[in-house]
Amino acid sequence: MIQQMLDFLAFFFTNASSLGIGLAVVFGAVWLAWYMPPLIKKPWLWAVLAGSAILMPLAVAFTELPIRIWIVQVMSHFWEQENILRWLLVTAILPTLLGGLVQEGAKLIPVLVYWWRKGKNLDPKLGLIAGAVAGAGFGILEAQWLYSYILASGWSWETVQTSGVVALAGFWEGFFIIAFHIASCALAGWGLARGWGWQFYLLASLLHAFLKYSAILVQSEIVSGVQAELLIASWAMVVTSGVLWLRWGKTADAAAPHKAR
Repeated sequence: MIQQMLDFLAFFFTNASSLGIGLAVVFGAVWLAWYMPPLIKKPWLWAVLAGSAILMPLAVAFTELPIRIWIVQVMSHFWEQENILRWLLVTAILPTLLGGLVQEGAKLIPVLVYWWRKGKNLDPKLGLIAGAVAGAGFGILEAQWLYSYILASGWSWETVQTSGVVALAGFWEGFFIIAFHIASCALAGWGLARGWGWQFYLLASLLHAFLKYSAILVQSEIVSGVQAELLIASWAMVVTSGVLWLRWGKTADAAAPHKAR
């Protein structure tokens, strides 16, 4: 299993390309701009972003992957592989939920560190912004892996000409995955600052699990790949809209004892 984890970690960077990285950074900046993080006045936010980006592949390779392998091994002791696949809509629920818990937990660690260093007293808006920045670091690294993999697989503009807009589905997915990572961690950061840390961490994890479950729906042929991409985009926009309301709405101003500067 150790070798599998190391191979998976290396896979994140094997096909890294300047175009894939550039697209991920640009898309991350586009979504993060809606939150207007004070990156100049509060340079520690860069450390939050970097910390989350570093934790992304480590969490997936050394926590989420072995958990998934262990769950499959346990299930295989009780059911045949054919039955596991037949009941995939059910058997995939636990690993999907745990995947959400792992990834949202990894994103939140840099925010927790700052919250702890501030004496566990953080302005709710600043907690939300810190979560958004952490989510951006996580999402950008995941998206660059996805984009670099697509480009290394032989994608070109000729693919678009022959396959149409469907050839852009992977780029579309990465764009909205970044949006979701930013929004879900911002929500968890806001809850942490309000004193509802574990509750909002669980909420963010459940929202994340719902997004990840779209892959199971495709595998089970409940929805098509295109429909799954639309589902991902819609879910990301719903969560983003709610979090931006917290960021800019009057309710957020009333809930926060001090405005983030």
